Amino acid sequence: MAKHFILITSPPACGKTRLAKRLASQLSNAVYLDKDSLIPLSKQIFKVAHKPYNRSSEFFKKNIRDFEYEVIINQGMDAIKYADAVIINAPFRKEVRSPEFIADFKERLKKVDAKLLVVWISVAPELCRKRMFKRNSDRDKWKIEHWEEYVKTVNFDAPNIAEEELFIHKNSTDDEADEHFERLLEKIKNG
Repeated sequence: MAKHFILITSPPACGKTRLAKRLASQLSNAVYLDKDSLIPLSKQIFKVAHKPYNRSSEFFKKNIRDFEYEVIINQGMDAIKYADAVIINAPFRKEVRSPEFIADFKERLKKVDAKLLVVWISVAPELCRKRMFKRNSDRDKWKIEHWEEYVKTVNFDAPNIAEEELFIHKNSTDDEADEHFERLLEKIKNG
């Protein structure tokens, strides 16, 4: 099996964590990283800057967001040297839609003999909203309170990436998720 650097991506509350952890448990010598582990650091930045905690704010977008991605990707790049798979659980909303990001990242991965696989979780916006309510996380407070405004900023369509580097994981029901999980495992093992 080739080394894989797997980005589990989608809008928030679509099932990234569940899928990423399930995948990590099924792959041997896999490293699981979750961008949410950086939230305590982000909260401290808000506090020190005397800004309200709002991960949808311009302050977050300008001063925190891209640095969180840089850190989690760098951790993954360190880990892939010693693992067969690195799985990162993060929205990657703008990154997976950037041909430049994908091309540059693939070049970085060539140096460590690893392949990129973007797993896009496909869920209807209303189901996403229900799951967001159910998880009841403070990181979703603004999104829930301003759902109509928030959902207009989110693209629920899969990114336009080469077929060999993209897997669309449908996750509207448990049966559908199980079926697509088996397909995902097969793609990784054959790729």
